[in-house]
Amino acid sequence: MLISKRAMLAGSAAFALSACSSKFKTYDGPQVTRVLVYKGKRSMFLMHDDAVLKGYRFELGFAPQGHKQQEGDGRTPEGNYLINRRNPNSNFHLSLGIDYPNEEDVARALEAGVDPGGDIFIHGQKSRWRKGGDDWTWGCIAVTNKEMEEIYAMVRDGTPIDIMP
Repeated sequence: MLISKRAMLAGSAAFALSACSSKFKTYDGPQVTRVLVYKGKRSMFLMHDDAVLKGYRFELGFAPQGHKQQEGDGRTPEGNYLINRRNPNSNFHLSLGIDYPNEEDVARALEAGVDPGGDIFIHGQKSRWRKGGDDWTWGCIAVTNKEMEEIYAMVRDGTPIDIMP
């Protein structure tokens, strides 16, 4: 009986330690020189020049078609942006910020008399048990947490991101 209690305790400790593995991965491959996002196909590619390094499927905002016009519209922007910040403490596991709104977005929103919104990210899931499903974000690009760990390690601030319809 004593051996089985020890075995149980050792197994529990090993399981607990494995659950604490770091979400911060390292990457020493080719530099990601551009991120390409195809909203309609739900496909994102991390590129090194013309070579695809990695591809991902994703979920979008709850109103996925069209360019983001204003805060709260549930749309993901379309156009040329930059990855401009990192959030290691995101409510959605990890996240990389997209520099929306740019000058054109701000001008368009001012002309329409609306707030262009902001805080657009590539991020993971709020819950590690969520496996995707219908588009659910407020305009962000959502991948699984495991995928977000890879993306976070591979993509640097200043990387261009092109978001196409």
